[in-house]
Amino acid sequence: MGTPLDPHSPQARAIADLFDDTLIVCAVIFTIVAVLVTYAVYRFRDRASPAPVQIEGHTRFEIAWTIAPALVLVGIFFLTVRAVNGSDPVADREPDLTVIAHQWWWEIRYKSGAVTANEIHIPTGKPLLVSVKSADVIHDFWVPDLARKIDAVPGRTSTIWMQADAPGNYLGTCAEYCGSQHAWMRILVVAQSEQEFGAWEHQTLERAPVPSADDAARGAKLFTQMTCVKCHAIAGNGEGGQAGPDLTHIQSRSTLGAGVMQNTPSELARWLKDPQDVKPASHMPNVQLSDAQIADFVAYFETLQ
Repeated sequence: MGTPLDPHSPQARAIADLFDDTLIVCAVIFTIVAVLVTYAVYRFRDRASPAPVQIEGHTRFEIAWTIAPALVLVGIFFLTVRAVNGSDPVADREPDLTVIAHQWWWEIRYKSGAVTANEIHIPTGKPLLVSVKSADVIHDFWVPDLARKIDAVPGRTSTIWMQADAPGNYLGTCAEYCGSQHAWMRILVVAQSEQEFGAWEHQTLERAPVPSADDAARGAKLFTQMTCVKCHAIAGNGEGGQAGPDLTHIQSRSTLGAGVMQNTPSELARWLKDPQDVKPASHMPNVQLSDAQIADFVAYFETLQ
């Protein structure tokens, strides 16, 4: 995971510059105070000497130590305004994508109609306006390399700008305590070239293929027959609900459970076996699947590229 000191976007760089400038100001103040304290210790180190001359009501000193801090605060104020303008410009168009926070996962919906979960794909070098919402409690969306923090508040829509200067994976998280699995509410931003992003978005808009293998076909049938379809959607297979992540292209994601485990067949089977053992208090129940059913589900999900 990156830090605010390692910015990879104009928005994050504005915040990092404010931190650096404020640190320099604090360092100068610290140096001045340290020098004065050192001078006083050295100048009046002899306890046998008479007490130093006391100065009372020195008008010029009082004006100086009032004006100097005021000027420092005014300077920091203007630096802060510059950082705010750089990290959070005014929204001047419709959002390019919407991020919806849930306990404890992220739903991502693009203007094109593409839907995914826990991983945001973006084209490199393009400023994107992101709409941030919450489906339940207060969360906080934060990808420190790319954008500022923004609260996701129920009943309210907020917007931020996000951009990646270079291709790569940028890790983010929920930065507002939101319940027992707050620590496992990770998000991954995948910055790609324009062509790679276009190919990903085109693939994500496609409906799930009809499985040809027997075990995968049984898994597809189980999905619509059991309670899975009540919470999860798979475009092309009974559609489904929106209480849980959209699974249409689950195999295009690198993790499961918002970062709690890697997306491999064995880990997927472990998740289906007992989600509460992997991520206690998550809203994914243990539906008591048999080993045969788990194998069929894994075979089916493996086709959802």
